[in-house]
Amino acid sequence: QVQLVESGGGLVQAGGSLRLSCAASGATACISAMGWYRQTPGKERELVAAITRGGSTNYVDSVKGRFTISRDNAKNTLYLQMNSLKPEDTAMYYCNADLVTILTMGCYGMDYWGKGTLVTVSS
Repeated sequence: QVQLVESGGGLVQAGGSLRLSCAASGATACISAMGWYRQTPGKERELVAAITRGGSTNYVDSVKGRFTISRDNAKNTLYLQMNSLKPEDTAMYYCNADLVTILTMGCYGMDYWGKGTLVTVSS
């Protein structure tokens, strides 16, 4: 029902900034919360930041004060502004969309994932 495509990853020096984008298409009216996750080899995927349709946000402690998640519902796009990047932020970053079940709208609850965008922070 939903397709997600991330962009904006790349190589940056410690202390630098990047902005990730996630373009959603398909049944975007069914999307409730969205979030950014990251994963490195040998580690479980962790939630970095999440945002509701209404704009409420939540962050993992390690990125508070440095990262900002936002969304443009009209453009069906999710963003993650990353400032003061650290080498430990290096990971594959994935966009996630949580769909709700609303039968009258043809919405069926399910999680969707993008293929990821790689962020590498050098020291």
